[in-house]
Parts: sequence; C-alpha cells; structure tokens
Amino acid sequence: MDREDLTALLTTESMALLEQFAELDTARDALGAVTALRKAGADTRTSAAILTQLKFRRKARGKFGEFANRMLFTEDGLAQATRLTVAAHHGNRFRQAGTRRIADLGCGIGADAMTFAALGFEVVAVEMDEVTAAIATHNLAPFPNAEVRHGRAEETDLSEFDGVFLDPARRTAREGATERGASRRLANPADWSPSLDFAFGCAQFDRSVGVKLGPAIPHELLPDDGEAQWVSVGGELVECAVWLGPAAREGIRRSVLSIRDGASHEISSRTTAADAVDAPVGELGSWLHEPDPAIIRARFIGDLARQLGGRMIAPEIAWITTYEEVSSPFAQSFRIVEQFKLDKSLLKRELRSRGIGTLEIKVRGVDIDPAEFRKQLSLKGDASATLICTRVGDRRVAILAERA
Repeated sequence: MDREDLTALLTTESMALLEQFAELDTARDALGAVTALRKAGADTRTSAAILTQLKFRRKARGKFGEFANRMLFTEDGLAQATRLTVAAHHGNRFRQAGTRRIADLGCGIGADAMTFAALGFEVVAVEMDEVTAAIATHNLAPFPNAEVRHGRAEETDLSEFDGVFLDPARRTAREGATERGASRRLANPADWSPSLDFAFGCAQFDRSVGVKLGPAIPHELLPDDGEAQWVSVGGELVECAVWLGPAAREGIRRSVLSIRDGASHEISSRTTAADAVDAPVGELGSWLHEPDPAIIRARFIGDLARQLGGRMIAPEIAWITTYEEVSSPFAQSFRIVEQFKLDKSLLKRELRSRGIGTLEIKVRGVDIDPAEFRKQLSLKGDASATLICTRVGDRRVAILAERA
C-alpha cells in the first residue's frame, strides 16, 4: 500500500463504505463489487483500496477473528502479524515478569501491541515505515493506553520502559532493504533490522525483553542467556521467540509450546541449550509418530521419543515408533497397515489392489518429490491412505498407514 491509497482509505466516507460493504464477496464477483462501490460514490482509487481491504479482512479472520472486521492491513503486515492466540501468550510472559510499560519496536500493523493494550499494559508502538505506522495508529485507536510513534527502534529512548518487544525484519540482498518474510538463511546478527545484537541488548537494566524471530533461525545465533521458545499453532510452526531478563524463566534454556484447539502444551529443557540426545534406534512397531515441527526445530525429538516410550526408526530421521497406541499434543500418530520396499512398480500394484485413489505422501530421509511420485503411481479407487516414504535403519521403505 502506498501513501495515496492510505489517504483514500482514511476518510469518513471510505470507513463508512468499508462497513457498508463488509460482506461483499469480491473474490466471486469482482465486477459487481466495483460497480456497487462506484454507485456508492467511490472513485477508482478508493474502490480499489476498499476492495483490497475487504480481501485482507477475510484472510485475517483466521488470525484475528472478529477483530479483523475493523482493522486495516498491508499485504506484508498481514502475512507477518502475530495471530491473537500467540500474541496473548507474549502478553502473559510480560505479565508473569511483572512488566507494566512495553515498547513494541517494529510493531508492524500493531497485532502484538493491540493484545498488550487489551491486557492492560501501557504500550508505545514504534514503526519506521510511515504508512505502516499510520495503519497501526488506526488499529490501536480503541485503546487509550496505546500510542504509536513513527521512528526507528534504535533511536527509541527505552529508559521509560520495563518491557521491550521486537519483531526484527530480515534484510534482503538489496542493500538497506528489509523484508519480514525473507526466507533465505541468515548467518550474521547484523542481517536483521534492528540487529540481533541490539535486540538482545535491550535486556540490560533488568528489563524484560521478547524477540520474535523466524522459526528457522540458526541455533548458533541464539543468545547464551535467556530462553528460546519455538511455537506451533495447530501443527503449524510460527515462530521462535527469545525471552530475556525477568521474562526468561529461571533454568529453562529451550522450550516448545504447542497450541491446539485452544489448549497449550509445553515441553522444556532445563539448564542447557544443547540438543536432546536421540533415542535409540529400534525395530518398527505398530505405530509411527511424526513430531510437531516445533519439536523438530528445537531438536527435542529424543526427549519426545522417551516421553512416548518409543524409539527412532533411523539415525537423524524424525519419526518415532511404538508398539502400543499412544497420543501426544506434540505428535501426529499413524497406525501402520503394511510395510513395502520403496519401489514404484510394487507400490503401484499394491495401492491399486486396495482401491486407493487418494494418497497423502510424507517423505523424510529419501529423495522423492511427493507430487511427482503421486502422478507416477496412477492411483485409482475410492479409498484413501497415507504413504510414508522414509528409512528404517539403513533400508528405504514405504509404509502404508492410517491417521489415528
């Protein structure tokens, strides 16, 4: 969104049109939507800006629920915004640390700041991009205890705050540019804006600090003090948050939080940031368990295997097997139907004999493209199943399974 689009949106007339056409299905009838807005008096730029916001609001309901119906968004801001369930967890970490006044540095569209304000904190949200700061101002307008400042994180006077939250943007290859969604591997603390050294350094003077990072951050970039916590929601890995100062729990260096169906579950490692020792490799049982991606990224696979009373199926392969059915909020479980050699011709015959026409293919430890492999199997039938292509010991196998 550019400044002109924002100016077109931030008028009494445009806000009224956003409310009036809130249920407009622009995806299904774009031409009708444009016609309706033009008849209501919106010019071309305003119509486009309103239709874009209506599209964003529909997409945002998965993260923000009904709150999305009054918010404004940018495309990048929506993609990178913290969902409310996770933002509430951030707020609770500050509450448990006794924090009262939080600086949200690099606040984006204000998702975390909104939650902090709703929980009763005094919040100052700082954003360096002018348009994004204006959108955050709109989103935080209902909260008298929240203020938005247009400025740089590094230039903010932190002396008035006992809590700081940061969501550093990842720098792109273009000098000076940043992109919160950048996926390339970054290996230098200065690859973020503000830098990780600045972010982690905010914890001085006994200040509580939370730093939201991408879940794929290299472990070697994490600070020696504090707590790193990988968070998944409904089995989707969403972040690695680093907690420092009073917000870091004593003795916990690494943890995993799984949020499913409104409930939170946690597994943690005390006193050490080292990877969990893998469980012993053993023979295939009757069940396979796929660890939550947060467990895999935090390298807690061995700890989970021991919790389940299971064993690994091969070195460095993130599958756990047990003889008995067990359940865990940190794993998806599959009942093993049959095990085959990983051979395309054999699998094609076996799947066709079972009438399997819908096949979920999971691959780990073998070089197979699931989409291409599915085409080569020429599936036919009404039945469905899961095919797990992996290694058991040093053997390449295909395991026909059913989800628990």
